[in-house]
Amino acid sequence: MIIKNSEFVVSAPTVERCPQDDKPEYAFIGRSNVGKSSLINMLCNHKGLAKTSATPGKTLLINHFIVNGEWYIVDLPGYGYARSKTTQSKLQIMNTGYILKRQQLCCLFVLIDIRHEQKKIDRQFVDWLGENGVPFAIVFTKADKLTASRAKTNALQWMKTLKDTWETLPPYFITSSESKAGREELLNYIEEINNSVSSPQ
Repeated sequence: MIIKNSEFVVSAPTVERCPQDDKPEYAFIGRSNVGKSSLINMLCNHKGLAKTSATPGKTLLINHFIVNGEWYIVDLPGYGYARSKTTQSKLQIMNTGYILKRQQLCCLFVLIDIRHEQKKIDRQFVDWLGENGVPFAIVFTKADKLTASRAKTNALQWMKTLKDTWETLPPYFITSSESKAGREELLNYIEEINNSVSSPQ
């Protein structure tokens, strides 16, 4: 897939305030500082499209970006960090509402820092997606921080731990916003899904 253009559309506080059309949506979520904004910018080849920050928990709204005028990338607030329990609860309600109610959501990409072993909060979130029948894929980030062989080993080990309860494992991708590793594979996956769903009006 060739990305010709991408632009910010809207920041919504609730799923009801998201764009009112039927274009396919691909949402990105993960723990704070997992590299979500950097990955979105890398995929779109548009530096500064999604705002990056060294401070965790900066994404507090549902952010829509239109790509090629045909489909949306959705930047969801991270989970597992908030300055207060009130904010954390608000973000959880926001994310849950979008993930479970948004009919245009074709795939949720769950971002995982490839340098670390499986964390309880990530596993609980992935299991919750499975229990609710949400279509998703795992995206390992920051692969440039490891050797290629170590990155692959870590990813395989992370996926292997799912087998204690998962019969069929979700797809996964190994990426780096720095080296652009995994960009083509991820965009091709999105294109395959776009081709399998009804053409946007």
